[in-house]
Amino acid sequence: MPDAPLIGPYSPDGILAWEADGPRTARQFLSDVSRLADSLPDRPAVLNLLSSRYEFLVGFAAALLRGQLTLLPQSRALQTLRRIAGDYRESYCLTNRDEPVEGIESVALQRHGSLAGWPKRIPQIPLDQVAAVAFTSGSTGQPMPNKKTWGALTAVAWATGARLGLKASAPASVVATVPHQHMFGLEASVMLPIMHGWVMHAGRPLFPADIRDALADVEGARILVTTPLHLRACVTEGLRVPPVGLILSATAPLPRSLAQEAERHFQTEVHEIFGFAEAGSVAERRTVAGDHWRLLDGVRLVRDQQDQQDLQGRMAWKAQASYLPAAIRVPDRIVVEADGRFIVHGREADQVNIAGHRVSLGDLNQKLLAIDGVQDGVFFLPDEGAEFVTRLIACVVAPGKTVEDIQQALRTRIDPVFLPRPLLLVPRLPRNETGKLPREALLKLAEPHGQGEG
Repeated sequence: MPDAPLIGPYSPDGILAWEADGPRTARQFLSDVSRLADSLPDRPAVLNLLSSRYEFLVGFAAALLRGQLTLLPQSRALQTLRRIAGDYRESYCLTNRDEPVEGIESVALQRHGSLAGWPKRIPQIPLDQVAAVAFTSGSTGQPMPNKKTWGALTAVAWATGARLGLKASAPASVVATVPHQHMFGLEASVMLPIMHGWVMHAGRPLFPADIRDALADVEGARILVTTPLHLRACVTEGLRVPPVGLILSATAPLPRSLAQEAERHFQTEVHEIFGFAEAGSVAERRTVAGDHWRLLDGVRLVRDQQDQQDLQGRMAWKAQASYLPAAIRVPDRIVVEADGRFIVHGREADQVNIAGHRVSLGDLNQKLLAIDGVQDGVFFLPDEGAEFVTRLIACVVAPGKTVEDIQQALRTRIDPVFLPRPLLLVPRLPRNETGKLPREALLKLAEPHGQGEG
């Protein structure tokens, strides 16, 4: 059975991670993993809730060595954790000290102990071993589980590094604002650095000043793994930051205007990753260079023969790769060029039809965010009611602006049938850890206002 090493090309005393109290070497990491693996309960699955990215990795690796499945919840809400634990019987939680989860068996990670010797051979993990289960965000409905093999995780890490022109031999450090329990966070902030022998910053900076400080902690070529939400905050605040070699963004569409501002602010290139929980990362682009995405090495697109063209002649497609158990349908409507590049036209669930007019909610959101003074905003459809004509709702963060200001600006940008009724000015949007907006949270936000005029 083919396998792959647990970590990439580190020397025993090479720095693998940077914790709040200093560096952790590869030797320390393997010692911590071995010690934890020996103490884990004999169970089939674990909910890894460790907040430090390094400690999460220790728990993830220890579970791999014990043949245990790591469950990656899309939320830390108690209701979500209990639901997952109920679906995966005999699972347990791996938590920080003094943070047990009520109603679920919890094991607290112990602090680091003595160093073990460097092994003659780095632990090897079978490529077909299911390493993790990632759940969809719930932004379009009920979160769904997706199994990830060790082969899939390692293949994506190597393909991403190759596409970005990053070399394992060159010193680099990865700082990330995305949670490691998220699929993009696991791939880009954990697997990418450890497969290439780079330094992984263990923290998760959220605010611009925290991001600046985290970048200052590390050396070498700095790679910032982040989201459009965090990029916008950094650009708006205008903080001076240490040199950044590359920015990698995902979890939401990145407006080209924001990418241009971020490239000027950070003096670097901004690249985006296109992917979905079912398949992981599948393509990349430099946002300022155009709309086309390029598939990662090893991924190809095939037409879904069960699907018919939509009104614009767009077909449904599936993603294929040797590490995927089967071809997986791409949840977005895309147009594929002869050379394999493609353009994304939004999620199928993102398409709305009002009075015979079609539009993508993503396109409406981009136009909303382009309005001067709008800091954040989103369009969404309410649940179906008795009305004959569906009305869109928009929630907008725009201090100093009125509803009429925003509506007037929208009238010059979108078809009148898509003007939101109501348009709600709110202090902030209920985004989750990755910047996504769960539908339930949006409906709750709009609930007090009913569906009357804004």
